[in-house]
Amino acid sequence: MTSNTIATDEIDTNHWVGGQALSGREIVAALTFGVVGIMIPGLQPLLLGALAESGRLSAEQLGYVATAELLAMGASAVLAGALFKPVRLRWIAVIACLALAAIDGLTTHLQGLDLVWGRAAAGVPSGVLIWITLSMIARSPTPERWAGIYLTIQTLAQFLWATMLAAMVMPRWGVDGGFMSLSVLCFAAMLAAFALPDQFAALPSGATDSGSAGFPRARGWIALAASFLYLAAIGAVWVYSEPLSRQAGHGVAVIGAAVSISLACQVAGGAMATMLAGRVRWNHMLALCGLAGLGVLAGFATLPSAALFLLLSGLFGFIWLFALPFFVPMAIEADPTRRAAVLLGGAQLLGASLGPLFASMLVSDAEARGALGLGAAALCLFLIITTWLHRTRAHQAFGTIGSEI
Repeated sequence: MTSNTIATDEIDTNHWVGGQALSGREIVAALTFGVVGIMIPGLQPLLLGALAESGRLSAEQLGYVATAELLAMGASAVLAGALFKPVRLRWIAVIACLALAAIDGLTTHLQGLDLVWGRAAAGVPSGVLIWITLSMIARSPTPERWAGIYLTIQTLAQFLWATMLAAMVMPRWGVDGGFMSLSVLCFAAMLAAFALPDQFAALPSGATDSGSAGFPRARGWIALAASFLYLAAIGAVWVYSEPLSRQAGHGVAVIGAAVSISLACQVAGGAMATMLAGRVRWNHMLALCGLAGLGVLAGFATLPSAALFLLLSGLFGFIWLFALPFFVPMAIEADPTRRAAVLLGGAQLLGASLGPLFASMLVSDAEARGALGLGAAALCLFLIITTWLHRTRAHQAFGTIGSEI
């Protein structure tokens, strides 16, 4: 799991950009490719943990693989937005699906550092598929609504796929069966290309497919740093949840159940945050999530029983997605130009990808709690920054009112 923030300042909120209204079938097709492209982050603890369990990855290499794939995914999504025109979309989607299917199949023959390079390669077509969905969202009359729908659908899809892998596929065919199922999914997704429009309308002048609209102000960069730290903490712990479960002495089935429960709670957290958006203060919600996150990490550090581990995994997933919508008002308040909000998704993906890399320097095959220490440190910094952002903004607003009296 990342959130996708789309700039809306230059987009007509009543009509599709360029007057090119997409049909329901075309929207579903565009969302399908984004869901397939973003599937792997939700499955990394299950699949990478199984690779480590089978001896094909060390604890350190597990972090390298997770980081390499997410970094490549984010970079290719940004580069596609900057370099590709939204034309010949059907061919682009088919080629990306074929490439991703081939790499997923090849993964079954890799181990060690070869897995690092192989999964980094998988991030490239994944990013292109995500770009197709983001391009559709950026052109919609209500981009924030479609971004929320995409976030919910992708998390639900990850939950269902993880449940299927843990209950049906991996007990019979092992981790190779998990990657082959992703390859089959890519082939099936190619059928959606027939429903995809061949091109999208051009965005308004000054906007780009990648969502970039210039550099934010200083406070905007600080808001992006807070977002980076939160997702770095999440990514570090999420990727190492399987080694933590194993260190606590749990059976193989526990981590599969934990991933499924966490993903289900992510869906619930995202849905609840969507209902509360605009009704509560972002600083209150982010503070609550940060403090709750520290409590969950403290619970993991005790190497709890299987039942408590499953409960903590559910809470972890809930606060993960519950927090994400509230980063948008935080970024806009910090930088009213909305340039920081446009870059929010990139900062989050960067944090989610680098968190496991930093954590890999603090863990070993026998001791995985270093990832929890990193996550706790990142959450503490996150709480300090968000508190400072809100209090200094409130002080500035009070000063402005006072000067007008």
